[in-house]
Amino acid sequence: MRSLFHAAVLAVVAMLSLSSPGFAAEGKPHRLAIHVDQNDPAVMNLALNNATNVIEYYRGKGESADVEIVTYGPGLNMLRDDTSPVKDRIRHIKDLAFPGKIQFSACENTRKGMEKKEGHPIPIMSEATSVPSGVVRLMELQEQGWSYLRP
Repeated sequence: MRSLFHAAVLAVVAMLSLSSPGFAAEGKPHRLAIHVDQNDPAVMNLALNNATNVIEYYRGKGESADVEIVTYGPGLNMLRDDTSPVKDRIRHIKDLAFPGKIQFSACENTRKGMEKKEGHPIPIMSEATSVPSGVVRLMELQEQGWSYLRP
């Protein structure tokens, strides 16, 4: 009878742990999409701070986190090789501090518009990936279950 009681208690504990929010989060990837649409170094640095804080938080828990910073409109200046006020910091974060954990996406629609307006090619940093549309990229990430943040 005692072993039957223990088995019942274990079954209840197992059912409760399966239904608890903490258990549901286990095993799910931590993925954060950060939106930058302002040509403001303070906003750019805040986005980079948010990204590094998230990655470091989960690293400290022995878990992994992926972050994608998506830029468009005036925020594309963050990833312009010729004008980015945070270029050195992006290179450090992408290549040294968090290789493989952070992605930078540059809106191709915005880049083409800037090229037309400025009359010359707009160089994008090698650490960034060009995406057809920054807004669409954010939508797709959210549809795939990524969390969203606008600093």
